[in-house]
Amino acid sequence: MRQRPAGEWPAPEGGRSSADGMRAAPAGTQPAPESPASAAEGARAWSGREGARAFAAVDAATDWLVGYPFVFRALAAVSRTGGSLLDFGCGPGTVAAHAARRLGMRIIGVDASPEMLALARERGTPGAEYHLVTGGRADGLSDACADAAMCNHVLASLPDERTVLAVFGEIHRLLRPGAPFALLTTDPACSGVEYASLRVGEPGVVYGPGQALTVRLRRTDGTWQTMPNHAWPPAAISALLERAGFGSIAQHHPTPDEADGVADPDHVHSRDWAAERQRPPLVVTVALRA
Repeated sequence: MRQRPAGEWPAPEGGRSSADGMRAAPAGTQPAPESPASAAEGARAWSGREGARAFAAVDAATDWLVGYPFVFRALAAVSRTGGSLLDFGCGPGTVAAHAARRLGMRIIGVDASPEMLALARERGTPGAEYHLVTGGRADGLSDACADAAMCNHVLASLPDERTVLAVFGEIHRLLRPGAPFALLTTDPACSGVEYASLRVGEPGVVYGPGQALTVRLRRTDGTWQTMPNHAWPPAAISALLERAGFGSIAQHHPTPDEADGVADPDHVHSRDWAAERQRPPLVVTVALRA
C-alpha cells in the first residue's frame, strides 16, 4: 500500500453528495409506507443557499469510515493518475476535493443545484470545473469526456427506475468506453439501525426499490436532520446498471475492520463503531462503462 502524502486524509466533516432533481415483504414484516410528497419535501429541505449550507454541515462520520475511502480505493485500482473524474451529484464539493487529492485526478463536478455548485467553486479545488444539470443533461460537457466517475448518495433522491436510468444514462454518456464507475448507497436492509451519523428507515420495515423512507443525518453540531429519501436495494441497483449499459458489476459492504489502512487512522480509532461492525450500512458498487 502506498504511503499517504501529508494532508491526504480528510478530517471527518460534512459533504454528502446531492441530486435535486419490487420485493414482497417476508411474512412477519411491516410493508414500507408510501409518501408521494417525499421527493418534493427533500428537494425543498436542501434548496437555496441556506439549504445548501445545511447540507454541507452533515457530519457523515459513517461515510468517512466505510463509504468514501472505499470509493476512492475502488477508483484508484482502475483509474489513471492525471485523468478526469466525474462527480455526478457533487453537492458542495467536499468529497470531490478529497478525491482530487487522494487520486491525483482532475474533478468534473456536476449537480442540479446552482447553490451547491457555488459552494463547490468556493472550495477552490485546483483544476476542478463544475457544471449544472438541466433537463437531466450536464451543461457544456461532451460525450466520453471523463476517465472515471463516482456518484455518492444520489440515488436516495430518486423516486423511480425511470429517473435512476436517466442518471445512469447521462453518466454512461460522459464516460469513455471501459471507464470505471463507483456508486455509494445505503442498504435499506439496514433499516432502523442507529449508526454514528445516520439512521435509514424504520425498524422492522422492508423497503422495495424506490419506496419512500426517512433518513436521519447527524449534523456537525450534534443535532439531527430528518430527510425523506428513497430505497434502492443493491440487487436493484445492479440490474439497473446493466440496463444502462454497464458491465463487470461488483458490490461490497465495507466494514470498520477493513477501514484500517483505507480510512483516516484517527477516525477509525475515534470510537467503537458498534452498529457499523454488527451490520455495515453502506454499499460500494463498481461497474465498467461498456
